[in-house]
Amino acid sequence: MAREKRNDDSRRFLDPAVLSRLVRLDLRARQAVEGYLIGLHASPFFGHSVEFVQHREYSPGDDIRHLDWKVWSKSDRFYIKQFEAETNLRSTLLVDCSASMSYGNPAWNKREYASTAAACLAHLLVGQHDSVGMMAHDSDMRLVVPAQSSSRHLEVLLSALEMARPGNTSNILGLLRRAAETIPQRGLVVLFSDLLVDRSALFQGLRMLRQRRHDVLVFHVLDAEEIDFDFRGTTRFEGMEQPDHLLCDPQALRDAYHEVVSEYLLEVRRGCTKIGADYLLVRTDDSLAVVLNKYLSFRGDPRAARARSGQEKG
Repeated sequence: MAREKRNDDSRRFLDPAVLSRLVRLDLRARQAVEGYLIGLHASPFFGHSVEFVQHREYSPGDDIRHLDWKVWSKSDRFYIKQFEAETNLRSTLLVDCSASMSYGNPAWNKREYASTAAACLAHLLVGQHDSVGMMAHDSDMRLVVPAQSSSRHLEVLLSALEMARPGNTSNILGLLRRAAETIPQRGLVVLFSDLLVDRSALFQGLRMLRQRRHDVLVFHVLDAEEIDFDFRGTTRFEGMEQPDHLLCDPQALRDAYHEVVSEYLLEVRRGCTKIGADYLLVRTDDSLAVVLNKYLSFRGDPRAARARSGQEKG
């Protein structure tokens, strides 16, 4: 009975309002990805789809069925036609379960927001026959769910999200290093975290993923109060991952706090952009349906993809 209740509870992450906005969207990888089935996403390998890429000179052992006889008739030389394969996307969702993720309204804190976003992306990807895996982490790896694409696998992911309760401090470098070392094929890696971590460790870990040619998305989830600092009257602030506390009038700290937070957010955004990771700051009072709809629409826009590609080359 306990297991059935957990599965039922996990369904809360599938917000109908969000899913209804995403039903017609395809989450396409920005760069070439590996896979094993014919699907929607461009592969780094040459295969046999209808999308012609280039010619290369014939070498002994090549399949003569791919010889371009028209080129031979003009040049008297043998050339092989190469095509770009189409393949399914392999995605891995990295969900932060450190203690700081439990900050906010218990019914809709950072952990709930991040888990709902992860569940909706998983639902979308499985629905288009892409494989999805998940890693939940705090100071250590809490859960690892290998990537699969079956509809039943979605239930496994939802149950894992339900079990991944916020716990200890975050070891962001350990998580990203393990992801980089254990994900067998290049694909899409999505990080859901409040990023209240050492920035040098964060950037080092993201760089590892990009060096292995993964397409990386960073959903930076913060509670509205963490950004606005709209507290009134004498307030006691307690560390969620450290035993520190501070009793003060927030009005006296507000300007300095906003300055520090602005610098921090700018550093994170610039660091992710420099590495080549897509970055999206979301607040827990933002409509998740609107956030995901706009972002996935942007990623699916060929003009936006070309613009991002040009920025990376520059």
